[in-house]
Amino acid sequence: MNSTVARHCQFPPPSLARRGGVLFVREVLEEGGWTTLPTPRKEAIVAELTDSFQRSNLTIVADYRGLSVAALQDFRKQLSPAQGQVMIAKNTLARIAAKAADRTDIEPNLEGPTALVFAYGDPVDTAKIVTGFARSSRILTVRGALLESQPISADQVNELASLPARDVLLGQMVGGLSSPLYGIVGVLAAPVRSVMYVLQARMAQLGDEGTPEAVAA
Repeated sequence: MNSTVARHCQFPPPSLARRGGVLFVREVLEEGGWTTLPTPRKEAIVAELTDSFQRSNLTIVADYRGLSVAALQDFRKQLSPAQGQVMIAKNTLARIAAKAADRTDIEPNLEGPTALVFAYGDPVDTAKIVTGFARSSRILTVRGALLESQPISADQVNELASLPARDVLLGQMVGGLSSPLYGIVGVLAAPVRSVMYVLQARMAQLGDEGTPEAVAA
């Protein structure tokens, strides 16, 4: 037997769970010592977070430290009509899910108490709700975000929230205004422009989905 493993051969293992009079081993012996097994609950959380990372077009990471349960419930209610969702997650599980979803650029923001806000609808609507709640609560603090898969800063989340909503932008396109987003992009700082190009592409896609040709297809 490997000497490293032999030194850690303790029986019973250091972590056990008793359910219904039966002992369940919660750690396994690996090279270098005992390794904790993921519980079914943790596996379910990681699976849900992974799905949310993959489905959302905007993921905002915020510090919720000091936020009351009632305030958090109110925040959830505000996000729901905009197809937004907030999840409180342990950073270790969030990192595993981000890696599984190929969203590792979010990892630098996963420090301290973490609230993850996922936008499944219009990212502008969700950004408006988050920034508005951060101002009114004076507690929630945005750390950063992913727009699609591109990392953006807290300041860029504020820039995103300042844009017109999806319905307004589509109305401008229908009204024949030429490239309204280009005017917005022109007044933004250079680091924000790449974010706007992503958003513009997204809006173009949403616009195409509403055309008769897209419907017929």
